[in-house]
Amino acid sequence: MTRIPTLRTAAAALLLTLGLTAGVGAGQAAPASAAPADGAPRASDGLLDAMRQDLGLTERQAEARLDAERVATRVESAVRTAAGGSYGGSWFDPGTGRLVVALTDRTEEAEVRALGADTRLVRYGAGALDRAKGRLDALTAPAGIAGWHVDPRANSVVVTVVGSERSTPAVRAFVEKARAVGPVTVAETSAAPRTYAAGTVGGDPYYTGNVRCSIGFSVHGGFVIAGHCGGAGAAVRGWDGSAMGTFQGSSFPGNDYAYVSIHSGWWTVPVVLGWGTIPDRLVRGSAEAPVGTSVCRSGSTTHWHCGTVLAKNETVNYSQGAVYQMTKTSVCAEGGDSGGAFISGDQAQGVTSGGWGNCSTGGETWFQPVNEILGRYGLTLHTA
Repeated sequence: MTRIPTLRTAAAALLLTLGLTAGVGAGQAAPASAAPADGAPRASDGLLDAMRQDLGLTERQAEARLDAERVATRVESAVRTAAGGSYGGSWFDPGTGRLVVALTDRTEEAEVRALGADTRLVRYGAGALDRAKGRLDALTAPAGIAGWHVDPRANSVVVTVVGSERSTPAVRAFVEKARAVGPVTVAETSAAPRTYAAGTVGGDPYYTGNVRCSIGFSVHGGFVIAGHCGGAGAAVRGWDGSAMGTFQGSSFPGNDYAYVSIHSGWWTVPVVLGWGTIPDRLVRGSAEAPVGTSVCRSGSTTHWHCGTVLAKNETVNYSQGAVYQMTKTSVCAEGGDSGGAFISGDQAQGVTSGGWGNCSTGGETWFQPVNEILGRYGLTLHTA
């Protein structure tokens, strides 16, 4: 739901128009140039500008990367099946524009390559790495531990520590325990993660009590957001202060997701706001993007920013408690962006949870995957 009535009306009209002009992206006229070979809509000039700004790409490089990432996303599920028990994870390589699949033996290598992916021989399979991470999830981490995740490129579980806390007894003891559970490597970050809720600020998308957060994705009957923004039963006010909806379910910590049902007078549209940086983006599905692909975020404070997927299934150790199965990105965010949409191309990825840094100096941000939220509450994503 947008903050300005005229934009809401325009979005609804846009969707009616798009029903008659398949293949045209939100807010753009039919492009003179041909659409990608797979039939996906051509990327808007605004999206290409955002990728140029945040990823350092030229327009041609950004277009080529989006095409390659669409292919990698389709290939990933097929190669996972083909690899079977030899599967050790996968990631997108921006240098080659191809998906890379880790394998513990060469038996399935030819079949995986035939599907269009490159391969790398590794020692540990995905199952062994996930089990090691699961044992870490059972531990209580001190504040100096930012989180941990399975990194298929490193073929290990990576434990991230706050650099200034690395030598403290509590952090050293946790790292020692972690190394005892399986293949673990240690990385550093400059700051501890925090959630991105904010105090009340006038003219923003919605409020819960004195907290401001951002809408994630429309589902039939409401929308999904971050759980730390409010508890089940909490009332939600819209950008204009009017009654907007009610939290029907919320989970934080452990998870960081919630579902809000909307009242009459409000409606849902399959759109992610571009905030004038790019045209509003249509949501056409929720295919999960591989590690290494580009991803962009829309939030009510810092609006539209892009980066890459750095890791999946990361445990993030907030001061309020650990949150599991998060996706880590290089996208920046700030207070009030919580709950906002992460999207890759036209595919919904997740809702903003928290991170460190800001959009002036940079940082990292995590999101809770949207498919997990849909499954938890039995929701259907509103798509174009």
